Amino acid sequence: MSAPQSSTITFRRVPADLSRRAIERFARRLQVEVAQGRPFDCLIAGDAELRRLNREFLGHDYPTDVLSFPGPRPPAPGPCAFLGDIAISFLRARAQARAFGHNTGQEIQILMLHGLLHLLGMDHATDGGRMARAEKRWRGRLGLPTGLIERVRP
Repeated sequence: MSAPQSSTITFRRVPADLSRRAIERFARRLQVEVAQGRPFDCLIAGDAELRRLNREFLGHDYPTDVLSFPGPRPPAPGPCAFLGDIAISFLRARAQARAFGHNTGQEIQILMLHGLLHLLGMDHATDGGRMARAEKRWRGRLGLPTGLIERVRP
């Protein structure tokens, strides 16, 4: 029997102020604890690439901080069922980290968690607070600062 697939992180460029290993360790932790062993892939790129992805796949011609692209739904969920892809703008993460008083690595972790919850089928725009509650609970367990949903809610 083969080992389960691991989540992968692809950096278009690794900035000097970011620990690639810390981000990869966090992704493995998300895979084990939040995704219950199911892998996902994450791209960390610039605004131009996020804008292109947003335009090409969602029809929105602007850059954004995080995008989620669910993978194909397998016939039966299992520990190796690939969840999909997450794309994160490093430039937006850096600016948001400065605005909210934490480091860029923490902001990337917040964005990765948010994107993963979308891959798990949650949608804060339509679920009556289910995703907001899950994000808050996971941020507490993972030791992360305030998340995306809480920042925009009054």
